[in-house]
Amino acid sequence: MEFIISKYTPGNRPDVQLPSSKMFSMLGEEGIRELVFEHYDLLAKSSIKDLFPQDKAGLEKAKKNSSDFFIQVCGGPMYFTKHRGKPMLYKRHLPHKITAEAREVWLNCYKTALGKRNLPEDVLQSFWHYLDIFSIWMVNA
Repeated sequence: MEFIISKYTPGNRPDVQLPSSKMFSMLGEEGIRELVFEHYDLLAKSSIKDLFPQDKAGLEKAKKNSSDFFIQVCGGPMYFTKHRGKPMLYKRHLPHKITAEAREVWLNCYKTALGKRNLPEDVLQSFWHYLDIFSIWMVNA
């Protein structure tokens, strides 16, 4: 399956559609955590590694927070909201300089992690579409 990265256009804020809840049904909590943890492990070795915690404890906390978020948006328990409040991710990411290029690195790390999952194409495509559009909103530099 081909994961296409949409072009970033400054000021463009496309509507974000949540991924299919089949992602949660098929992977479950642990499967989504594995996906997100693998993604973060790839990010920690990438050209944007400085955007993420450099210490092991900080990185583990970021992995947990992110996996809580993705479990929630895929139709699982509301862990992120319960522990961190309303997501407001654009605001949470403002302290970090996120460029269009950094967005592409982030997405490419997800391409690698998703490519290892044996899921139906419609489920992968739904999740990818969410990541692709959602990530446009995070660009702030």
